[in-house]
Amino acid sequence: MRRSLINLAIHYKIVVVGGGTGGCAVSNRFRKLVSKGQIAIVEPNYEHFNQSAYTLVGGGLMSLVSCRRPMNSVLHPDKHKLDPTKIFRDGSEIKYDLLIIAVGLQLRYDMVEGLDEALKQPHVCSIYKSELVGDVYHKLQKFSKGTAIFTLPSGPIKCSGAGQKICYLADEIFKKVMIHYGIKIKNLISLLILHFVSNGSELQKGVRNNIQLVYNTYLNDIFDVPKYAKALNEVAKEKSIIVHLRRNLKIVDLIKKEAVFEILDTDAKATGETDTQNVSFNFLHVAPPCSSTELLRNTKDITDANGFLDVDPRTLQSNNYGNIFGIGDCLGSPNKKTAAAVYSQMKALSINIPAFLKGKKLTGEYNLYSSCPLIVDFKRVVLAEFTPDGPLETLPFDQGRPLRSAFILKRYILPFLYWNFGVKGNWLGPSAIRKLLRFGKN
Repeated sequence: MRRSLINLAIHYKIVVVGGGTGGCAVSNRFRKLVSKGQIAIVEPNYEHFNQSAYTLVGGGLMSLVSCRRPMNSVLHPDKHKLDPTKIFRDGSEIKYDLLIIAVGLQLRYDMVEGLDEALKQPHVCSIYKSELVGDVYHKLQKFSKGTAIFTLPSGPIKCSGAGQKICYLADEIFKKVMIHYGIKIKNLISLLILHFVSNGSELQKGVRNNIQLVYNTYLNDIFDVPKYAKALNEVAKEKSIIVHLRRNLKIVDLIKKEAVFEILDTDAKATGETDTQNVSFNFLHVAPPCSSTELLRNTKDITDANGFLDVDPRTLQSNNYGNIFGIGDCLGSPNKKTAAAVYSQMKALSINIPAFLKGKKLTGEYNLYSSCPLIVDFKRVVLAEFTPDGPLETLPFDQGRPLRSAFILKRYILPFLYWNFGVKGNWLGPSAIRKLLRFGKN
């Protein structure tokens, strides 16, 4: 039997904790359900980032500035923005009728020994953090020789395809960067001048042949949906990328210049064996381990055994408290953690939140859908759409191959959709489009 958890203090009809994609979407959509001033969002940051575009930033296809907006610009003025560092400093509490938790997850670079210090080095990077992603493209451009290692960690992670996406883009960057007498040439005019002066001698087209690309993943295959894994294995083969399966990064040793991976079994559990790859710190890109946030880890009466919000994966209502719902990466549901998952969760909540406020039965159901547009070069994307049961595609043709149309979607349409519909709570996933394009079949 579910209970209701209500604190005694300042009262709001709806309180949203977290100002990421899910938090902004629910607060903007559900403000219409309550009187003005009766919805509050608890969020300490003053900037909002479109993190789903970080791969594009790392690959030089988009600027970080275009992924960043002031938090107040993505929140409707009808709601109160509360800074938890100020609210709770004096022990203040908030009373609510309905609580929506959207705190995301926590990037845990600290869970890899030596990584925090290694990230200060010129050839170690990560696209997962706003403070780091802006340097990735420049570091890739400066790299010209040696082994470049890319990783994907074991456990829940934000966008599990990002580790290999930036690996594919690195391959493209290395092919396009030119060297003449040790100087990088990116400008076509400069390249032509040098070619004329040197008559083409000593001019090397790209540095890719000087670089060994290695992708380490904890999975049993390059991707955990077989249909898309088949296409991505072909991509890796064409690009001469070495793929190591069941590898989880544990140590980055600056002194020995080694990356140490634990070897996993087919259930992603450690075998006790390790695999040491001497990367000489030529280049290392790390997708960090992730965990639930400290807030949830310290609130055990609403979380599961892994520290994530314990909800009914269909209705997204807390299994412990009836007046608590959740959305996004903080959930313990079995879907992959992506922005696409948030939008489909919004569809269920758009039915269930109004029903809860009216005391009616919850009929909205999230189908555990997620999507990962796997960019494989500067022109094509494998548009993976799936649930835990397998592919759930929207387009009326096979998406299990690299597509130019999917690149246009990833590069241009999705960023526009994010700012103009996604964070405003007006994009509820592609199910309606899927039915239309597939003649009613969903």
